[in-house]
Amino acid sequence: MSMFGAVDLSTLAPRTSAPGAAGAPRAAAQGGPGEDSGQGVPAPLVVDVDASTLRDVAQVSTQVPVVIVLHTPRSQVSEDLAGQLETLAREYAGRFELGRVDVDAAPEVAQALQATAVPTVVALLGGQPVPMFQGAIPDDQLRSLLDQLLDVAAQNGVNGRLDLTDGEDSEEPAEPEETEVERAAREALERGDYAAAEEVYDHAIAQNPADDELKVARDQIRMMRRMDGQDPAALIAAADADPADVDKALAAADASLALGDVDAALGRALEAVRSHAGEERETARKRLLELFDVIGAGAPEVARARRQLATLLF
Repeated sequence: MSMFGAVDLSTLAPRTSAPGAAGAPRAAAQGGPGEDSGQGVPAPLVVDVDASTLRDVAQVSTQVPVVIVLHTPRSQVSEDLAGQLETLAREYAGRFELGRVDVDAAPEVAQALQATAVPTVVALLGGQPVPMFQGAIPDDQLRSLLDQLLDVAAQNGVNGRLDLTDGEDSEEPAEPEETEVERAAREALERGDYAAAEEVYDHAIAQNPADDELKVARDQIRMMRRMDGQDPAALIAAADADPADVDKALAAADASLALGDVDAALGRALEAVRSHAGEERETARKRLLELFDVIGAGAPEVARARRQLATLLF
């Protein structure tokens, strides 16, 4: 976990401006609608944020703290953190709103929040962004940060609570029905047995060779297996120190993707194809195709990389 800007929420002093004064939170300036008067704020508990909804989320933050997680389906770490925060949002029962920003779908929001990596978590208080942390974080530390954020928000007059009485956000969403293959793979992953999970999908693909979704799931598990217990930064440094080693180059491509840097991941894999020959080149080519599946065939970065690969090969 890297705390960007070394932000310490406890250093944010309560605002003492008179109501209506410049710089005062809007909630306070409006006579205190941010106070927890028992009437909930009509806003969703979890909201997907893009350019069209960012203004609404900022308005909510004048009454209820908003925690925004910037994530991407290309990074399992960021997806896990988004799920972790959603669970806590329901547990905290409306004391904060959770905003989810898919950086691929809403890059302009990521830019506005000055996010340089995924996952990144930023709070909004009175419409103002407060950087919190980047990367994964243990549950106990995350709870501590949320409690600290809520304390600072209350000191600044942002201590409302979301209205969950309609039941829409107070109940867990229905989970899609799990297939037998997904169940077996999930149970293997819960045991930490990546090889068994991969074998489940290998068997399913053998029976359904045209099912691309099975192949994507297998490739994702393969990448999780390769990255298990690895330090992405160390893998990248090792590759940079020994650029002729194809295995290190491909490990760095995995590491870059785990950090959410799609261009770097594809660039490293393409360079491995370009700079090697024979079996090593074929190994790099196959890994690049796996990365295409993990990232998604529709991603513009994949389309560009496919054209570059064709140029290299033909």
